[in-house]
Amino acid sequence: MLTHQTTCRVIYGDTDNMGFAYHANYLRWFEIGRTELFRAWGLTYKAVEDKGIFLPASEAHCKFIYPAKYDDLLIIETTLDANVKGAVKFDYSIFNEDGKKILAEGYTKHACVDKKGRVVRPPEFLKQLIAKNM
Repeated sequence: MLTHQTTCRVIYGDTDNMGFAYHANYLRWFEIGRTELFRAWGLTYKAVEDKGIFLPASEAHCKFIYPAKYDDLLIIETTLDANVKGAVKFDYSIFNEDGKKILAEGYTKHACVDKKGRVVRPPEFLKQLIAKNM
């Protein structure tokens, strides 16, 4: 199960004066997607950090296709790209409530960093977690 879906509602504070979701919120929704993917795998982001590994974003991309609006229920689909070595990459698609209209798609790439801020290779526990859920 490299793909996971979760939902999120667009709140009033997510929108601009035109009633559309502000563009930076899509990256926040991507974060919700990857957090819930890890949780579905039985490992929270906090547990990863408790093991001394942090996953700062090193790259992000979002293509806006159709605007999300206030009170829309979004489906956030997150897929781990298992082909990336030396980092962790997630692909995202955000759909409307019925899943028929794609609103945005993109990806984030994350370095593995230790407590001292040094970039490290993905640790064995993370590689095993990914392999187990492929």
